[in-house]
Amino acid sequence: MKRAIHFDELLSKWEFDPGNLNVRLVKGKDGRDVIQMRIDMGMLQLETTGRPDGAVYEESETYLEHLQHIRLEDPEHKLNENECNEVDREFMQFYHRRICWLRLQYYHRAVMDADHTLRLMDLSSEMSPDEEWGAAHEQYRPFVLFHRTQAHALGELEDHTAEEAIQAINQGLDVIYQFFVKHEAEDHYEDDELVIRLIEMRESLRNEYSVGKTLKEQLAAAVEQEQYELAAKLRDELTRREAN
Repeated sequence: MKRAIHFDELLSKWEFDPGNLNVRLVKGKDGRDVIQMRIDMGMLQLETTGRPDGAVYEESETYLEHLQHIRLEDPEHKLNENECNEVDREFMQFYHRRICWLRLQYYHRAVMDADHTLRLMDLSSEMSPDEEWGAAHEQYRPFVLFHRTQAHALGELEDHTAEEAIQAINQGLDVIYQFFVKHEAEDHYEDDELVIRLIEMRESLRNEYSVGKTLKEQLAAAVEQEQYELAAKLRDELTRREAN
């Protein structure tokens, strides 16, 4: 038998740091970019497009797309054990790539992968074999929304303005709040660690970039205080900005 190939030399040149997320974007011999994540006992390699492990399912690049085809053919289909396992694999793979994109500061890619996970969560919940399996996955929705909100805000800061980054955080907080309302847990919203971290991020941006209330925040306050003339002017200004 030929000697098995090991990775000693490769890993010795890339020391594992338990205090940091060890990620890099490299180009392979075939010219394609791949993400590599150093872990304590080796390394993960992820594709940058499609499913992170590069797997395909018949006509589909991802398992989400595969399930969408199944759902179209049979709207009443419920996931079997093997399908549940494949959903879990895709959840984990997209989680790993999402945190890699955040670490690499590819914020728009992180948003795209978070959106994929949220769509997979929606569909697998609808096709769940039982309520318990669906609930076990749904509990992670705020965590995915937290990553998406972070990435969206940092992307807006990079491409546009701090005000738009703050508005992205507000939008994310609204979506997370609706999750708490849906599950009759709104009393716990303000004490949630992820919510607190997003609010801290928002206020840090306000202080660092000297941003006051955003136009949408001013509009919400004007409506709440029944200042309708001011609200109309703010709506006009928002429309003008969005048109430009």
